[in-house]
Amino acid sequence: MAIVIFFLGLIFGSFANVIILRLNTGESLIFKDSRCFFCSQKLQWFELIPVASFLVLRGRCRSCKSRISWQYPAVEFASGFLFLLIYVSTTTPINIWSLGLATAFFWLLLVISVYDIRHKIIPNSLVYLVVAIAFLSLIVGQQLAQNLISGIALFSFFAFLWWVSKGQWMGFGDAKLALAIGIFLGWPLSLVGVLVSFWVGALFGLVLIFLRRLHLKTHVPFGPFLSIGALTAFLWGERIIEWYLSLL
Repeated sequence: MAIVIFFLGLIFGSFANVIILRLNTGESLIFKDSRCFFCSQKLQWFELIPVASFLVLRGRCRSCKSRISWQYPAVEFASGFLFLLIYVSTTTPINIWSLGLATAFFWLLLVISVYDIRHKIIPNSLVYLVVAIAFLSLIVGQQLAQNLISGIALFSFFAFLWWVSKGQWMGFGDAKLALAIGIFLGWPLSLVGVLVSFWVGALFGLVLIFLRRLHLKTHVPFGPFLSIGALTAFLWGERIIEWYLSLL
């Protein structure tokens, strides 16, 4: 079953790349054939096998030999690994709806993260879909009041940072993403997720400073850090809280 879940994740990873590259371009996400961006040659079915086609073709277009971006296999593999990680990390009994919603939620966070890295913006269509899935999880989990308060609190915090900095520290899309994460995780896991996101972001910033790649005008999208923090809290948040309390 784990192998099936992983390969299903690879397939969704391929669709994730389609969304990342075509969303808001006017191109259909479903009804347009995949093609090479350099020579516009239509890709055959054997060129669309997730990860495997990239490796067999050695990262080049079969027709024009142009280099294929590493984003394609990286996102596909990340999606497959994400599906597998959520599946095998679910040690407590969970119904199929909760598992499906959790997988869909974090898959969309992956899409948003890569889109944010590539385009430096979080599209409303994706973030609203994540919020909708978070609300659906409330119906399944029956924790409406507590999770709503967590979501509103996180949204208010990030919206305040956006307002005070006039969009320099945070984008408003980050606030909407925090709303979804707060609703989905609830308290106190949402707090763990935010703290982890800031820690990872700070560590990444230090690496950029060390490499002399960070300056005042450098725009570092925060969406990926929020996503990493949320996934960490979902998978290991309770253990992190227990570890912290053991230190007190």
